[in-house]
Amino acid sequence: MKNIFKNNILARAILFVSLLSLAVSCDEHEDLDVGTTALVEASGDWYVEFLIDGVDVYGLGYNLLTTSNSADETSIWIDDHANIWQFKAKCPIDIESLKFDGSDLESSVDGYDVTLQITNGTIIKDGATSTGGNVVDSIYFEAEFSDDPGTIYQFAGYKRTGLAEDEH
Repeated sequence: MKNIFKNNILARAILFVSLLSLAVSCDEHEDLDVGTTALVEASGDWYVEFLIDGVDVYGLGYNLLTTSNSADETSIWIDDHANIWQFKAKCPIDIESLKFDGSDLESSVDGYDVTLQITNGTIIKDGATSTGGNVVDSIYFEAEFSDDPGTIYQFAGYKRTGLAEDEH
């Protein structure tokens, strides 16, 4: 009975020390600043229209497109989640002007080999009004796909706010 009592006290003491050390380590990191990437202004979800000469000829309306920073923070990944053309490509961007373009960009979508050229890409702070009436950033770029050469598609839209009135 004494051994059980001693083991129980020892186990409680170890647990107490472990919890105390966990609490102290959490307090040490309370002011931890994880920061942001250099391309935070260019990254996010966007609702874009897919246009030819400014017209939604396919009647797709707004579709979700995502931009995110590359590991080296000199390019953005543009991913249409197979909503429009089924592509995900890495495109060089100028961090200061938020302008982007690139040639012979390879799509990294498995099973669909396509390259694309992106021109006139730009992100404008507070450059659009969402469908819900909120002032948001705008995105615009033109793309030509290797499996439809000669046709220039326009992607134009606004940054997703997460507000119910702006969701599609």
